[in-house]
Amino acid sequence: MQLILGGARSGKSRYAQERAEAQCGDKSPIYLATAEARDDEMRKRIVRHRGDRGPRWQTREEPLHLARALARISGPDTWVLVDCLTLWISNCLHVGCWEKERGQLLAEVDRRQATGTAPNWLFVSNEVGSGVVPLGQLSREFVDASGWLHQALAERCDQVTLVVAGLPLRLKG
Repeated sequence: MQLILGGARSGKSRYAQERAEAQCGDKSPIYLATAEARDDEMRKRIVRHRGDRGPRWQTREEPLHLARALARISGPDTWVLVDCLTLWISNCLHVGCWEKERGQLLAEVDRRQATGTAPNWLFVSNEVGSGVVPLGQLSREFVDASGWLHQALAERCDQVTLVVAGLPLRLKG
């Protein structure tokens, strides 16, 4: 399992895609998208991301129930790139299911590791802890949730990489 962090437009998604393609051999990797196209700008982003990935990738969408989706699609030779955790956090906070979904994701990660079936998962997320403390309560909850999830996943993942200006900086593994 790998956690790939970076700021907006840092190159983290591209780096994650390259890693997944290099590691999965001739198999088709799965892109597990957490975004929802709620406006024209987001629809354009989704179209651009799909074009960047190309036809080799299988795309699945799951804005809320990430652990359940990962449990359904993960086999021993399956590579899954989850992009992105911060959109997933936002979705969960918006509908009030964050604590439950976070707990289920970490439990699924722990279950896989305990059974010796650690999956080929690459998690992409925005590093939001380098900025100022937001003024609004929801924004502070988002930053806190992101930071705590990143710490919990970083502890569990084999590799953690921070991407800055398109340059990967290995933090762990």
